[in-house]
Amino acid sequence: MRIGIDIGGTHTDGVLIDGTRLVAAAKAPTHHDNLLESISQVLHSILAGQDPVRVQTLNLSTTLTTNAIITGRIDPVGMLVVGGPGIAPKHYRIGEHFHQIYGSLDHLGTETSALDEQDLEEAIASCCDQGVKCFGVASKFSPRNPAHENRIHEALCDQADFISLGHLVSGQLNFGRRIHTVYYNSAVWRTFRSFAGALTASLRGFDLQAEVNILKADGGTMPLSRALDAPVQSIFSGPAASVMGILATCPADEDLLMLDIGGTTSDIALFAGGEPLLEREGIAIEGRPTLVRAIHVESIGIGGDSLIHVENNGVKTGPQRLGPCMATGGQVPSLMDALNVLGLAEFGEVQRSHEGMMTLAAQHQLKADQLAREAVEEAVNAIAAKIEALIRMVNTKPVYTIHEILADREILPKKLIVIGGPAAVFKELLATRLGMEVIVPPLHGVANAIGAALTRTTSHLALTANTARGQLSVPMLGIFRTIPRGYSLQDATDEAKNLLKADLEKAGVAIAADEIQITQADSFNMIDGSYTSGKNIRVVAQVRPAVVARLENGSATIHLAG
Repeated sequence: MRIGIDIGGTHTDGVLIDGTRLVAAAKAPTHHDNLLESISQVLHSILAGQDPVRVQTLNLSTTLTTNAIITGRIDPVGMLVVGGPGIAPKHYRIGEHFHQIYGSLDHLGTETSALDEQDLEEAIASCCDQGVKCFGVASKFSPRNPAHENRIHEALCDQADFISLGHLVSGQLNFGRRIHTVYYNSAVWRTFRSFAGALTASLRGFDLQAEVNILKADGGTMPLSRALDAPVQSIFSGPAASVMGILATCPADEDLLMLDIGGTTSDIALFAGGEPLLEREGIAIEGRPTLVRAIHVESIGIGGDSLIHVENNGVKTGPQRLGPCMATGGQVPSLMDALNVLGLAEFGEVQRSHEGMMTLAAQHQLKADQLAREAVEEAVNAIAAKIEALIRMVNTKPVYTIHEILADREILPKKLIVIGGPAAVFKELLATRLGMEVIVPPLHGVANAIGAALTRTTSHLALTANTARGQLSVPMLGIFRTIPRGYSLQDATDEAKNLLKADLEKAGVAIAADEIQITQADSFNMIDGSYTSGKNIRVVAQVRPAVVARLENGSATIHLAG
């Protein structure tokens, strides 16, 4: 059996799945100051009457790292950055403890300037004097030669609690993205480590012996032990869980849209030929591009608990949320209250919704039903505009699916799948506004938790080889070694597959050889004068995101926990 838990901004959902059958589902309020309480509540509910020993896998998607960054509850990070040719590191400055260390490598990884040991010593001393214990280290072209980053790691020694090294986060040559990635990875490390420790202890209380995985932004999972070294990979895992939930419950081979309506926000994803789109280079965090691969999802501040307010230019819905809707004990009217007033929903204490909307309407010389109608129209129009903008955007630039296959045609979705608690309420409203078929699957209320439960472990690596110099590198695994001049593209492809398979097995994940996909395999002659001096080879291998099973059609009672 498998457990999936999705910690959303408003609710935490949990499911227990046996093969292709949903055994139990539960929903509890998300306690942002105590996420373990939310997890415990859904576990108590879905494990009632079940043998926990039968559970083999527990997959968790969490807002922990996202919320830590948004709220600023992150560690100060000492950024130790080594530049090189091209744009100066100062243009990628991030955080309050950013230090450039003199030294440089060229594009082949050859040292052109030695690392300045005095610069390094002074930078480390400055950080330590200010109580900094987490560090991010990035050297330009470090995926070709990690010597400078490794030397800085050695110099930090026992003075750091945690260090993120640039060459280990990705094999891509993008200096700015690598700087931002190591910064955020170190910034959220302590928060994630504390959560992981408490989670492990909590699960023992349920007699669970399952392997625990954390959902990543690309729609795959990683073992909890690995997530401790790469917590930034868990950012935006909630939207990824929703997308994987669609693959598990509504498989399709056509262009379509997904809308996940939550309590605080709604997430929108586009599928090309039934495959979700991928942010191949990496997502942006706080507007800063990173190397965190992710499913392409657009978010909008519209949800069931979105605040209704009246401004000079009319009725507005969201993006603020001031607690739950009045129907469930909130103090101010929200979108769900408006839906209750219009008779489109019967959620919670409907009378409280009427009272709250009447009070707000009277303050602005409006009738309650008029206020409710305008609030709902505002929300639907905002969602529709976001969907239309997403379709236009993806048709103006190259886009890739999770197979890393270029979708080089116009993407024209004719179907919208809506999930989330309020999904059914919006079905006809969105169908009318968008002029397309709208489907609400039977398990729409817990589709995100289903996606978390059924997604598989993913990984990728990049291997580069320079036969003229006799060098091979696989930066993300810390492998840098010599190769013979006759090393070929086929040799590189075979080695990349074997290394990825061995690395996953080391983490306790068994992957069949045919599940490893080669997404790039290039070989170019290197010319020295008028002679071919060797070959420049690059191979990228991945285990792509996928679900391990598709649920049988049907529905289930969702138990409210807590």
